[in-house]
Amino acid sequence: MAHLNRPNFQPFLDRLTSRSVLTAEEQQAVLNLPGHAEQVQSNRDFVPLGTRVDHACLIVAGIVGRFDQNGSGERQITAMHVPGDMCDLHSVVQPLPTSALQALSVATILRVPHAAIRAVAARYPVVAEALWRDCMVDAAILSEWVVNVGRRDAKTRIAHLLCEMATRLHDTRSGNDFVFDLPVTQAQLAEATALTAVHVNRTLQSLRADGLIEWHQRIIRVPQWDALMSRGEFDPAYLQARLLPEQRLRIVQAS
Repeated sequence: MAHLNRPNFQPFLDRLTSRSVLTAEEQQAVLNLPGHAEQVQSNRDFVPLGTRVDHACLIVAGIVGRFDQNGSGERQITAMHVPGDMCDLHSVVQPLPTSALQALSVATILRVPHAAIRAVAARYPVVAEALWRDCMVDAAILSEWVVNVGRRDAKTRIAHLLCEMATRLHDTRSGNDFVFDLPVTQAQLAEATALTAVHVNRTLQSLRADGLIEWHQRIIRVPQWDALMSRGEFDPAYLQARLLPEQRLRIVQAS
């Protein structure tokens, strides 16, 4: 019988095994990691800039933003993290964060001790490889975001971001028309796309007028997924979200 108070690492394990092959024993080692649950209110920083940490944060519910800021305090969101993401896994090897974490909506997180993650990685090298691969996907997302804010117009930027979040949130897609939940504000979208809130509002209105999205509070309907992907120049390959079983990797041990 499962322990009632045991933290739920299944979404994180699902993320790892979507790209890596783990044995039953290795999977159980991930599920047995310790974690302290905490609910964080929206717009609250829970990993401040410049604060040394001894744990990594697994997102259980809600949306979390990674950000940095300039000397005037203006913020740039450099990543959005969804349930199942261990959003600062890299802190295990770099415990002094170079970016901070904020709950963009009410979020539930698990604080997972670095020592426990290192112990599992040391005992199970294939788990260590899976964690490394997970960090590389985060790096690929960051690279795509740099292109998004640096080389795409406003409508393409926002269309691309919506496509990415729909894919990462495991949308319940029915053909070319589907709905997903994105609990972020237009101001937060502005901080993620290097636009003003006014510009974001006008751009969303334009996407609506084109028949590409419908947005009611936090619920987004995409009537034409293929058209939205085209408008956002979105190719999901960088997310490695839907690999076939034979594409998932495992260390080949030297003989």
